[in-house]
Amino acid sequence: MPQLRYRLLNVFAETPFGGNPLVVVEDGSALSTEQMQLVARQFNLSETTFLLPSASAAARVRIFTPTHEMPFAGHPTLGSAQVVRGLHHAGDRFALEMQAGLIPVTAAGDCWTLRANPPSYRPLQASAAELAAMLGLPEQALGGPALWVDCGTEQPLIPLAGVEHVRACRPDPEALARLCVNPAGQVRAYVFARTADGFESRYFSLRGAAGIGEDPGTGSACANLGGWWRATQGSRPLVARVSQGTAIGRPNLLHLQVDGGEIRVGGRVVEIGSGELHW
Repeated sequence: MPQLRYRLLNVFAETPFGGNPLVVVEDGSALSTEQMQLVARQFNLSETTFLLPSASAAARVRIFTPTHEMPFAGHPTLGSAQVVRGLHHAGDRFALEMQAGLIPVTAAGDCWTLRANPPSYRPLQASAAELAAMLGLPEQALGGPALWVDCGTEQPLIPLAGVEHVRACRPDPEALARLCVNPAGQVRAYVFARTADGFESRYFSLRGAAGIGEDPGTGSACANLGGWWRATQGSRPLVARVSQGTAIGRPNLLHLQVDGGEIRVGGRVVEIGSGELHW
C-alpha cells in the first residue's frame, strides 16, 4: 500500500489563509504518471507537485492540475522550493528541474524568487473590439497590445486601461474559447492594469462544464507579464508589486522584477499543514 507524505502550503500569501494553495508530495518516485494524475485529482487544487531525484538540480518537480501535467508554473515552483530546502537541506539558492528546464530559485527567509526562462511571443489574433466584448468591457477599456507570451507556460496577456476595468471583467466563455485557446487546447486569459506601485491582475480559465474559473495567484502569468514588459518597453527596468485574487476573496501578492534581460517572480510561502496519503 503506497504511503505518501505531503505538505499543504499557501504561496504568494501575506496571511496564513491568503495566497494560492498547493500540495507538495515529498517523494513521488514510486508513482506512475497515471497515479500522480489521480492524486492531483484527489486533492483538486489548481496544482499538486511531486518531488523526484534529479542528477542536475536539487530536485526534479512534476506539476499536475486535476486534469493534466504542466511544464512549468510559478506558485508550484516556489512552494516546492520551500519543501526541498527543508527536506534536503539545500540552502537558499539552488535549481529545480522541470519539463520547461532548470529553474533557479533563491530565498530570503520564507520569501522565494524564481528566475523565469527567456520569453517567446506571438500575436493574439483578435481585435480590441473582440477582446473587449469577450471580457464584458467597452472597447476603450483596452490599454495596449495583447500578446501570447511564453516564459515556460504560454498565456495570452491583455492590458487594460485601469484597475476599474480589471475589476469589472466578466468573461464570456464562448468568446474566450474562440479567441484565447493555445495549441494544447487550454483556454485562459490574463488581464492587468498599472497601479501606483505595480499592477493589478486577474487570470481566467475555461473549466469545461463548470464555466469560467479564476486563479488567485499565477506566477507563470506574472513571469509572462515580465515578458510582455520586455516586448513593449524594451530594456526599461521594472520592479513591481502585482496583486491578484482580490476579486475572489483570496488576496495574493507577487513581486516582479525585469532587469538586464532577466525576469524574476517572487512571493511569500506559508506552510499550514502536512499529512499522509495511503490507499
